[in-house]
Amino acid sequence: MPAPAWALLLRRWAWLVVLGVGLGLFEVVREVLANTNNPNLIPALLLLGATVVPASFVAFVYGRELSFGVGTGPLIMVAFLGGVIGVVMASLIEYHTLRDLGTLPTIAVGLIEEAAKLIVPIGILMLTNHRRPADGLLVGVACGAGFAAMETMGYSATALVGSHGSIAAVDNLLLERGLFSPATHMAWTGLTAAALWQATDHGWTLGAVLRLLGVFALAVALHATWDSANSVAAYVPIAAVSLMSLKSTARRLASIPELPAPGERGDASPALTGAPE
Repeated sequence: MPAPAWALLLRRWAWLVVLGVGLGLFEVVREVLANTNNPNLIPALLLLGATVVPASFVAFVYGRELSFGVGTGPLIMVAFLGGVIGVVMASLIEYHTLRDLGTLPTIAVGLIEEAAKLIVPIGILMLTNHRRPADGLLVGVACGAGFAAMETMGYSATALVGSHGSIAAVDNLLLERGLFSPATHMAWTGLTAAALWQATDHGWTLGAVLRLLGVFALAVALHATWDSANSVAAYVPIAAVSLMSLKSTARRLASIPELPAPGERGDASPALTGAPE
């Protein structure tokens, strides 16, 4: 049964609510922290600063005219697990690579992190019936959001300790990483996960596999180029390519005829698929 018009309108513009409420809460916490110097507020400040923009972008993608089978609850879990598992596995592999080789090239960082962020999407494919073409894009963006948020909180905590508790020291870091997060981890993982879903949908044909490998190579290359850049001026063209690629993929997925998700055909339970009951 099609959703009512008001529900579609609400979903389309929910990202503005998430962004506005999140930024408002961040500013309140920041002002109270500045006036009271209460260190108990620091975790809330870092959490809000790291998650507001990623969460808003996930809501933005979720509100586009695409057919998703992933519900809001499962999507939040995907972002959380994708962030924690991705960051932990990437850190572990990077540590052992650095210890064994004595160096960690940016291309190695890109390869490791882009692969680590696919752990949860692969698990979604293996354990659930989310097979709609757009689900891969959404799951990838959510995993990238979780990874970006976890990474930003880590960098911010390190900067805070290194500056002996100076809030001003983390402001620019939170602003820069927040603004660019949709064009980095979120876009790169969204692109690769969408290609992963397409490969599954096409029965892992040679063409679909080559496309997946090509998109993954593009994500790694963009990641490595980003890590090699050292200025906002250098970040802008990389961000533009990433977002344009994501937009192009979303348009292509939107042109695919809508088909019922497996769980909606009765061959899987709503609890497993996250589909509406």
